[in-house]
Amino acid sequence: MKVLVVGAGPAGLYFSYLFKKRNPDCELRVVEQNAADSTFGFGVVFSEKALEFLRGDDPQTYDAITPHMEVWTDLTVVHRGTPVVIDGIGFAAIGRLKLLNLLQERLSSVGIRPEYSKTISSAEDLKGHDLVVAADGANSYVRRSADFGTTVTSLNNKFAWFGTTKIFPTLTQTFIENERGHFNAHHYRHSREMSTFVVECDAATWGRAGFSGMDEAATLQYCENVFADTLGGHRLVSNKSVWRNFPNVRNERWSMGNVVLIGDALRTAHFSIGSGTRLAMEDAIALAKALQECGNEVPRALASFEAARRPIVDKLVAAADASGNWYDRFPEHMKLAPREFAWSYIQRSGRIDPARLRKISPRFVDG
Repeated sequence: MKVLVVGAGPAGLYFSYLFKKRNPDCELRVVEQNAADSTFGFGVVFSEKALEFLRGDDPQTYDAITPHMEVWTDLTVVHRGTPVVIDGIGFAAIGRLKLLNLLQERLSSVGIRPEYSKTISSAEDLKGHDLVVAADGANSYVRRSADFGTTVTSLNNKFAWFGTTKIFPTLTQTFIENERGHFNAHHYRHSREMSTFVVECDAATWGRAGFSGMDEAATLQYCENVFADTLGGHRLVSNKSVWRNFPNVRNERWSMGNVVLIGDALRTAHFSIGSGTRLAMEDAIALAKALQECGNEVPRALASFEAARRPIVDKLVAAADASGNWYDRFPEHMKLAPREFAWSYIQRSGRIDPARLRKISPRFVDG
């Protein structure tokens, strides 16, 4: 069996490892347009219980990744300079490049090395394979090569992804209003030396601040000034830290012929719920399982993959959309007092009602 995996992010690497491990005689290629050590952003965050979904099926990968994760049990919302701690909302984080390196090592253990700095640029490149797995991200070339019924809509807010050497004790959301408008920072440690620091603002604030006329260095300096108290003397670190609008990618069809979409090529989930990388890795698990159960009969396996996975994905995407929409209106919510604002924040995705919140965050509710 000849398999082509396009993209060496978490989805592509992990699917390739699982499939090759179960099918050692297959001919499998992983092609990635970027270099092996190239990555956008700094850390990735997982919601509570982190990689528990790996423990049963793949304890070796679980044991390889989890020692490198930073874990905490509370989150903090800072509004009008007042921190409100919400207990029991556990998260874990790891550097994105570290995660990729660990998955590269897993793939190397089954004899596969991705072909880096190689671009798939024509339909001819996809021919001659029994299965093509498009794991090439939100701007997937493979997805654009066929009609998957794709829609891409962008949220209004702008965000820029930075890092910092300031180590934060919890995942924290810091909201600030100044003379130009409204800003938010999502910040959390992803290693013992570094934290991720995502700066976000609404479109009106972005315009008034004059970001359209700033280069990357000027943007970094401006954001450092806005969040000077939060950073406590530490600097921001840039890595392609330009302003972006979050793209909501959706596809009516998950596969066409022998081509299947996984990860961000299939759908994106707003980063505020901490499930994007988990969704990508769970896609990889579900696709590998469907192929195994269907005896590698590709059409049947792809149909089985979608039938089993779509209801789960739809539920998580709905929560991500609700959360993303809350952030798109966060200046409106900032009219609330700090504690009421925290209540609005924690219920933004629709997944936590007051009764459930009392069970998992009793100190916050009783406060």
